[in-house]
Amino acid sequence: EINSNARRVQQTANDIAVADTLAGLAFVAENNHYVRPSLHPLEAPRKLFLKDSRHPVIEQIDLGEVFVPNDLDMEESKCRIMLITGPNMAGKSTYMRQVALIVLMAQCGSFVPVSSSEFSVVDRIFTRVGASDNLTLGQSTFMLEMNEAAAILNNATERSLIILDEIGRGTSTFDGISIAWAIVEYIQKLSALTLCATHYHELTAIAQELDSVKNFSIRVEEEGEKIVFLRKIVSGEADKSYGVQVARLAGLPKSVVNRALEVMEQLEETSMVHHLPVLIDETQQKQKNSAEVSENSGSSWVNSVNEDQQLSLFPEESLYLDELRKLNLNDMTPLQALNYLHELTDKLRQ
Repeated sequence: EINSNARRVQQTANDIAVADTLAGLAFVAENNHYVRPSLHPLEAPRKLFLKDSRHPVIEQIDLGEVFVPNDLDMEESKCRIMLITGPNMAGKSTYMRQVALIVLMAQCGSFVPVSSSEFSVVDRIFTRVGASDNLTLGQSTFMLEMNEAAAILNNATERSLIILDEIGRGTSTFDGISIAWAIVEYIQKLSALTLCATHYHELTAIAQELDSVKNFSIRVEEEGEKIVFLRKIVSGEADKSYGVQVARLAGLPKSVVNRALEVMEQLEETSMVHHLPVLIDETQQKQKNSAEVSENSGSSWVNSVNEDQQLSLFPEESLYLDELRKLNLNDMTPLQALNYLHELTDKLRQ
């Protein structure tokens, strides 16, 4: 008898599941003050507007502080790429993830944690967040990061939403900046709405060259040697990374923090940080000052310093630096990398 009514039982179970899902969404929306999103069709001009947006999970966790809502306003004709800077723990990742979750919830039919919203339907949501490796496949953190970035760039459309959290951080500073810069340029041509968080403050200069890229940061206040995270997204790039201050908050020994401050001061005096290149379109550059540029590229790195002035902690060890530059970590296992580091350390001590 059950077998003869199996189809009816399955259909009833499916109907109950749908009703339970809708009831659950309604219960959460009512208790957490969610509102109905205003969605534009897929073919409408791209727009993403959120007023007082909140993270649906983190706002429910007691972290000893009130969750701070944030706004977002992106349009295809004004701002398509948000470049977000600020220190660790300030809230960059939380902000980007809550945006992705709100869009996902809305397209699932749920009310969303905002005071008001208006946005276009997206065809896909791509994310590149977190850091991990895959030792079983011999893939480093950076290799996995690049694999995920490649999947995004090869599959995203102008109707996609892209979330990038600290792209390029798994390699050296100059390599990371170069890769992040090129990725942002590619996405700008793709025209997908994108939120990109970075610790590369030099990357903020790209907003001067690309009108669709806008700089934003998380507000931070300094109180003596301490910093206070205000959790608020504001227009403009961050002026500092506050890395040492965050290390102090994490409980690093005072001697380590003080030594870090000393080293940072020395590096700031000698580094190229204020002379890093700005990518300028070849045609515009010729019109401005007829500067020489590469004939084989549509754009060129314009440097105000010599190429041999790359920042180095150990200028006298140039031989070993050259050896390191030629090294391809993606072709090495963790054990091989550790053995190589041990050999190099022995050479430096001799």
